[in-house]
Amino acid sequence: QVQLVESGGGSVQAGGSLRLSCAASGYTYSSSSKCMGWFRQAPGKKREGVAHIDTRSTRYADSVKGRFTISQDISKNTVYLRMNSLKPEDTAMYYCAAGIFYSGSCAYNYWGQGTQVTVSS
Repeated sequence: QVQLVESGGGSVQAGGSLRLSCAASGYTYSSSSKCMGWFRQAPGKKREGVAHIDTRSTRYADSVKGRFTISQDISKNTVYLRMNSLKPEDTAMYYCAAGIFYSGSCAYNYWGQGTQVTVSS
């Protein structure tokens, strides 16, 4: 059974930084099949993809390009999201997701419980 556990959320002032971590257990697919990402959902808004990583590429939402960086430690089965220059509009619950990369896209099947990020102005 795949489990994802996020950590690193918190409250920060605008312009500050946070690093989120997501530790995966039971995620035993081949490296070439793995893909992980971060999503967020603010109150009253739809969930949106923030960043994605697989063995081929990383991708970011336009709203976070140049400020957020996704990375992974394959040996620890952990993915990170470094968030710099945070803005109040980044306030949301952040979710880690993992899935299987197939036919050019990632099918996210597994989700963490989420970690809250609050940015004050």
